[in-house]
Amino acid sequence: MNNSINAQNISKTFGERKVLDDISFEISKGEIFGLLGPSGAGKTTLIKILTGQLKPESGCSFINEINSGELKGKDYCGFGIMMDNFGLYERLNCFENLKVFARLYGIKNESIHQALKEVGLSNAEKTAVSKLSKGMTNRLRLARAIMTDPDIIFLDEPTSGLDPATSVEIQNLIVDMKNEGKTIFLTTHNMAEAEKLCDHIAMLNEGKIVEYGAPQEICRRYHHQKKLLIHLTDGSDMEIAHNTASGDTVCDLLKNGKIETIHSTEPNLETVFMELTGKELAV
Repeated sequence: MNNSINAQNISKTFGERKVLDDISFEISKGEIFGLLGPSGAGKTTLIKILTGQLKPESGCSFINEINSGELKGKDYCGFGIMMDNFGLYERLNCFENLKVFARLYGIKNESIHQALKEVGLSNAEKTAVSKLSKGMTNRLRLARAIMTDPDIIFLDEPTSGLDPATSVEIQNLIVDMKNEGKTIFLTTHNMAEAEKLCDHIAMLNEGKIVEYGAPQEICRRYHHQKKLLIHLTDGSDMEIAHNTASGDTVCDLLKNGKIETIHSTEPNLETVFMELTGKELAV
């Protein structure tokens, strides 16, 4: 099997709300897979099912060919999880926080030092968590996820709420992990981030996968969204379809010297998602 993760017909309901509805996909080894959707779409629930923290009502999933529902202690060293709701001990420093979990995993202090180095926190080993910025706290959560040197890493909204510069730093770390051969399962509602990082994505809306594929592939499927944006010399703007039928209009405007600027717009993951769901994703 060349798949790190395999989900088959997973469904999950909380009360009367169906959070996941017949979800299926496969993730190949060494790829970055993005699960995209708004807050409350079921992204975190799916991670918890894949990692054995929750049981689905129907369907099953496998990590490295192990059924998620049958994961045991030793299996958890094969993957790492970074989630915003995974607590850290604020009074302890960075090293002490990771040491708590290192004991559970049975790994040595050297692995802690290495993980902190990889996320750029070597100089903050003795800094209390309460004194860390949000970006540094996210790095510490990431260090916790990678200190067992796992094959698969689950990252749940890793750049949510971060400033652009810190987001780029986290994104660069994700790319570095992929280059090391690790499989990354990334959840995000940031379409630009997904387009930049992911080999394949699945768009999740109201519990269903509404689109799947490589980001550029998906955008090409929606080329009917292409537009021409024209700014006229009188200060007004025009938006027309990007097709042969618009040729005469553009030609007439050019002949009469009425065009100041003209640009084409291409579909992106955000506009595709809006077409499919009628919703805009807030970042």
